[in-house]
Amino acid sequence: MKVIRFVLALIVFAVGLLWTLQGAGLVGGSFMTGERQWLYMGILAMLIGLAGLLWAGRSRG
Repeated sequence: MKVIRFVLALIVFAVGLLWTLQGAGLVGGSFMTGERQWLYMGILAMLIGLAGLLWAGRSRG
């Protein structure tokens, strides 16, 4: 169960990183490129993913 939580949190973090980079205009090829709202949503998703990673690391099972 711990591995599943870790993988899900890692996926959320990775998606947030992609959204952040697209929102900042550093990754092209999407309607999200250069749109500031995706930068902010990406940062929020990264923080949620980071919290999930910390939670998964502290859980017992």
